[in-house]
Amino acid sequence: MENTLPPVEWAVSAQPVGYEDAVAFMEARVAAIANGEAGELVWLLEHPPLYTAGTSAKPGDLLSPDRFPVHTTGRGGEYTYHGPGQRVAYVMLDLTKRGRDARKFVCNLERWLIESAAAFGIKAGTRDGRVGVWVERGDGREDKIAAIGVRLRRWVSFHGIAFNVAPDLTHFGGITPCGISNPLYGVTSLADLGRDVSMAEFDSALHLAFNEVFGPARQVPAPDFAASPAT
Repeated sequence: MENTLPPVEWAVSAQPVGYEDAVAFMEARVAAIANGEAGELVWLLEHPPLYTAGTSAKPGDLLSPDRFPVHTTGRGGEYTYHGPGQRVAYVMLDLTKRGRDARKFVCNLERWLIESAAAFGIKAGTRDGRVGVWVERGDGREDKIAAIGVRLRRWVSFHGIAFNVAPDLTHFGGITPCGISNPLYGVTSLADLGRDVSMAEFDSALHLAFNEVFGPARQVPAPDFAASPAT
């Protein structure tokens, strides 16, 4: 855990945020952090239903192109779904101050998600060759409960993680999530695993785990955005 850095700012948006608004805010904040004009920030939000295409996305993995808006994004990874009931955390940390170790950073993101799941009695973990955090479902089946897609610019991170609290899992059917088509691998959520957890309860667990992995974070007001269904 980092003990010598100022507390990371921690903002939670109460209303859904349009994807393009979120990316524009992140771009500006990352530039400000890199220039020493702003502090580190973790921004928690939900998006309206949409698909995003990462830098490795394959066109054939978009199975229902007209179902929800599709946004091309600069983060790593393939196609992902975002929507209500999924906690997105955009993580804007200055890795120049944290060792400039991209591999360690991703491992810490994974640890953060694993510890957050453990707070609700869910044993989750990573898998070789498959990005994100997974849970065993028996008979060789494994489901992803959280996705990771990050980018670094001038050693400041942006984009981040998406954890399935209680989204509509049928919405993932419009894509091949993260390019993984093996029928043994699916998508799950806390609700799907029988955990009745509010977003506020999950945010509390996420905050505690972040403090353990990355260092202290303090609450600040969220950016003032309002989403429309088309965004």
